[in-house]
Amino acid sequence: EVQLQASGGGLVQAGGSLRLSCAASGFTFDDYAIGWFRQAPGKEREGISLISSSDGRTLYADSVKGRFTISSDNNKNMVYLQMNSLKTEDTAVYYCAGELREYMTKYGLRWWRYARWGRGTLVTVSS
Repeated sequence: EVQLQASGGGLVQAGGSLRLSCAASGFTFDDYAIGWFRQAPGKEREGISLISSSDGRTLYADSVKGRFTISSDNNKNMVYLQMNSLKTEDTAVYYCAGELREYMTKYGLRWWRYARWGRGTLVTVSS
């Protein structure tokens, strides 16, 4: 059974940093692209970053490029999202999700294409 569990959310002031973690299990980690998606109150879910752990390819939404960094630890089946220079508009529930790595090439950050989701973690950025 595919399981993805996000953690690391919390309350941070604007300009601060947080690191989110996603623990993955139940599938061959190298076969998958794992990504971070978020949903702010009253807004549509948004794809923000993806990583293909087998070859290190990454993808970022323009809204987070240069501020967020995605990484993976293949030995631990973990994916991380380092979030720096946080803004109030980054406030959202953050989810990790995954699919076979060809989805990254075919669909990019289109969140509706990803079927395997974990529970989210809330990030609140205060002004």
